[in-house]
Parts: sequence; structure tokens; C-alpha cells
Amino acid sequence: MSETADKTTGETFRILFLGDVVGEPGRKAVSAMLPVLKEQLAADFIIVNGENAAGGRGITPRIAISLMRAGAAVITTGDHIWDQKEIMPFLDEEPRLLRPVNYPAGAPGSGWIVLDAKKCKVAVINLQGRVFMQPTLDNPFPVITSLVESVRRETPVIFLDFHAEATSEKVAMGWHLDGQVSAVVGTHTHVPTADERVLPRGTAYLSDAGMCGPVDSVIGSQIEPVLERFKTMLPARFGVGRGTVRVNGALVTIDPATGRALAIERVTRFWHE
Repeated sequence: MSETADKTTGETFRILFLGDVVGEPGRKAVSAMLPVLKEQLAADFIIVNGENAAGGRGITPRIAISLMRAGAAVITTGDHIWDQKEIMPFLDEEPRLLRPVNYPAGAPGSGWIVLDAKKCKVAVINLQGRVFMQPTLDNPFPVITSLVESVRRETPVIFLDFHAEATSEKVAMGWHLDGQVSAVVGTHTHVPTADERVLPRGTAYLSDAGMCGPVDSVIGSQIEPVLERFKTMLPARFGVGRGTVRVNGALVTIDPATGRALAIERVTRFWHE
């Protein structure tokens, strides 16, 4: 299924984005499938959200490097970025690994990057919501407004991973940035939504890309410990589920000259070890 805007006759640029990678099963699936997806979907540029790649919580330097070697040009994250302590110095060393841009000044790393691709320059921005999450973060709306104004001086092709819980906050961000960025795609809930569309001024939008994680799980975690937590309200350690992995994401087709999205479609594949 896809949503399209008016086509142009010029060259197109296709960005493949994969939702939250969960633990070892998700990592293995993404590493195995990225080369295949790149060819099948004729993707020019690949972005992967890796914030749950280390045992379901955070990411390590080794894992980040392995995802990049598999084909990810940029890795985005979210509220679990600090869960693995060794990632902090690595964020300052590797600009292609992003953390949310609206963390306070002085946090390690960066929340955005501009890279040269074959057809154009591409900007990737990582932003985090505040509703039901961390209210002490800087307000994402004025932060992104100021940043986009600056980034557009370098390129009109801008992809935003908005890592947020509340659907209303995500939808509002889509409308807020319509015509200013190429795509606003949400992450964090691990559940793909069916609201992909190209907004009136040319921004592709999807509330949540979903996850790259085990099908038989509770958003990636083993089922029984999660059930026990809900039934008893007692602390429980959540391990990563096993078995067949669903690889979720979105493919956005963009006019590289204007940055306007021409189409967005959900991507779903299944991987069996």
C-alpha cells in the first residue's frame, strides 16, 4: 500500500527507513535483509533506528558499526540512547549515529547530519517527543523549526525520525513541518500504523514505522514476563523474544531538486533464521 502525490518527470530519490531494531533477532534480520531490500526497493539511502538493538535497550559501538556495514547510512535512536554507557564517547566519534536533537546542550553527540548521496545531499534529523515521555527535554516544536530553517540552506531533502509516544504529538509534528521537510516518520511504539500519506505541501508522513523484532512477543519482549508484570504489577526482567522477525519500515520517494515527497509506502518483510 502506498500514498502518492503529484508525480514529476525528473529524477527521484528513494529513502528506506527501518523502525526500531530489537535485540539480536532484529539485528540479524536487518543485517541479512538490508542488501536484499536495497535492491528490491531501489533504495538510494538507508536509515535505521537502532535504539533497542542491544538486548532491547540501547545500542553499543560494535552494534552500530555492524548495522552501518550492513548498509545503514545513518542510525537514529531515542529515549534508550543512554542505556549502554559505552555509547557516550562513541557518539562524539561517529557522527552517523544520532541521538535526539532536543536533549540539553552539552549532551554527547549530535541530533542531525547532512551527507552526500549519489543524487543529492541528504539531511537526517532525530527528534524526541515529550508527551508521556521525558518532559524535561527541550520543546521539540521550536527546536525543529529553528534547525530546519538552517538545514534547508544546505539541502531540501530532509528526513525526520520523530521518536514519540503520543500519536497526537506525532500528527501535529507532521502538519507543523508540512512543506519544510521531505518526511516525518515516527518511531518508539514498535507498532506500525496505517496512516501513511503525502501531506498537501509535500511532506511524507507516517505515525509509526513499527519495529524490526520478533513477531511472537510484546513489542519485542518475551511474552510471559510482560504478562506477569501486567497481572501482578511486580518488577520483572524482560528478555527479547525469539523466532520469526518482522522487519517494518517505510520507503519514501522524493524529488531531490525540491525535497518534496512524491510517495510513501509501508515496508513489511519476514525473516526466519
